[in-house]
Amino acid sequence: MAELKLPTEMVSLPSKGLLYPKESPLAKGEIEMKYMTAKEEDILTNSNFIRQGTVIDKLLQALIVTPFNYDDLLIGDKNAVLIAARVLGYGAEYSFTYSNGKGKEQEATVDLSKLEEKPMDESLYKNGNNFTFALPKSGNTITFKLLTHGDEKKIDQEIKGLQKVNPNGSYDITTRLKHMITSVNGDSEQKSIRDFVDNYLLAPDARALREYYAKIQPDIEMKFIPEDENYTGEGITVPISLNFFWPDSGV
Repeated sequence: MAELKLPTEMVSLPSKGLLYPKESPLAKGEIEMKYMTAKEEDILTNSNFIRQGTVIDKLLQALIVTPFNYDDLLIGDKNAVLIAARVLGYGAEYSFTYSNGKGKEQEATVDLSKLEEKPMDESLYKNGNNFTFALPKSGNTITFKLLTHGDEKKIDQEIKGLQKVNPNGSYDITTRLKHMITSVNGDSEQKSIRDFVDNYLLAPDARALREYYAKIQPDIEMKFIPEDENYTGEGITVPISLNFFWPDSGV
């Protein structure tokens, strides 16, 4: 039997590779992905992956051809890979329902291939994934990084552990900040960072940091304004679920 080859595409990363070490394959600013096959559709209906919440990551890892550590992938770049996987697997047209803000469900259809990357100021990335921010209220200076898939896994695991101790507690904001911040006034000890977040980080400063983080994070713009004269909101975020990849999956 003649050798069969799967078609592949190069997918651009919103970060342009500027936030990765030079030796990383991701520093090229693009990765190679293959088209989806029936084998990847099996992943989408794997009950163990669905129950564990890992099904989408398993799918993306199966589709990526470029060799690199998946945990190193920045969240914004992962979103670009996510969109590319859907387009390569089932086409660019995606339909879903949303609330128009007046209690009525509407259907929208978007062309995923036309979702654009957020504008970015490349001068901010001259130090790679390392940023400095002066907290406006307290005057403290912190350094921080943009989170990767690996960081998100650690955050989820830590939150689950904390909730076992106190099921009624809320830990999302402070846990994420502890993993984002890399130093406080020059002190990079993890114990110092965690103590600062728990006891000294003022709410206005935390909010300012999160807003700055969202502003500089390379990503795909997932919001759009629906063509609905009754819609009055600031935009609809394209929902991501199993049906995003396989509308007829039935899960």
